[in-house]
Amino acid sequence: MNAAALAMLAFCAWLICEPPAAAAGRGGREEKKTRIIVDSDANNELDDQHAIAYVLLNPGRFDVQGITVNKTFGGGPIRLHAEEAERVVKLCGRSPEVRVYEGATGSFEEIRGTVREPVFDGSPAVDFIIARAKAGEGRTLVILAIGKLTNIGLALCKDPSIGKSLRIVWLGTNYPDPGEYNFENDTSVVNYILGLRVRFEIATVRYGKPTGTAAVQASVDDIRLRMRGKGPRISFKVAGRHGGEFDCFGDYSVDLFEHVKEKSRSLYDMAAAAIVKNPGWADSVVIHAPSFENGRWVDHPENPRTVVIWENFDRKKIMRDFYTTMDQR
Repeated sequence: MNAAALAMLAFCAWLICEPPAAAAGRGGREEKKTRIIVDSDANNELDDQHAIAYVLLNPGRFDVQGITVNKTFGGGPIRLHAEEAERVVKLCGRSPEVRVYEGATGSFEEIRGTVREPVFDGSPAVDFIIARAKAGEGRTLVILAIGKLTNIGLALCKDPSIGKSLRIVWLGTNYPDPGEYNFENDTSVVNYILGLRVRFEIATVRYGKPTGTAAVQASVDDIRLRMRGKGPRISFKVAGRHGGEFDCFGDYSVDLFEHVKEKSRSLYDMAAAAIVKNPGWADSVVIHAPSFENGRWVDHPENPRTVVIWENFDRKKIMRDFYTTMDQR
């Protein structure tokens, strides 16, 4: 690779990973908060709930525009994903300020031909993403995608002009290996987004390896010790997904962990949110955008389009900040 190409890759990495406040400073004003939408399959496991709570309880760092949901293989119909996201919003004391919008149940390829219609599968979430992207007055909108990418792909398909306003941070793939739940829920949208001119970053999962978000784990015992009674206490009770009633997210977190068989669980999605807050908690590598073909990743060294790969997440710092965030009243 020649010097000019290296310089371009370095510039792309700086542009994509630059903290929001610094980016705003070039325009003569300081932007202290990151405009963000969380796009989630909230009812699937338990990591989505912790990511949503982490973002909501960092109001000094995140300007949460809203939450969009999508349906994946687990978690039931789209309404249950919306209800779970709404449950967390209430438990964090952010309702009705932060609203939840229902998104896609099908795949990108199944839906893309209908996006010009007034109503289509996922249109509430898709139209919300487009509206918030256009309402930013030049400020970047981060889409923290912690499920399949369908809602984001549909929004870009319906209105390609929003691409210049977006920074997509996706919790997905085991790159450079194949597989991973969010990826496999809609493989049809991944190559589409990789072919667009939009800032795209992948927080890797890498099951069973120390380099991806799978390494950011919490044990049931730690959650019992650290989370009980944590978070703002609300004035009413919220029914939990597994029964019971709760008036703070910390108690609901304990309940979620106590309903899994494993002694510890990875907080994949929360780790992805954490590196948006502080990019220093993982390593970022700029690569030429690959494609996924015949069940494997294919690298394209000459592709001028670049993406960011996040890896080597600092579990100790991320979990410390998560618990500190939850300590607030």
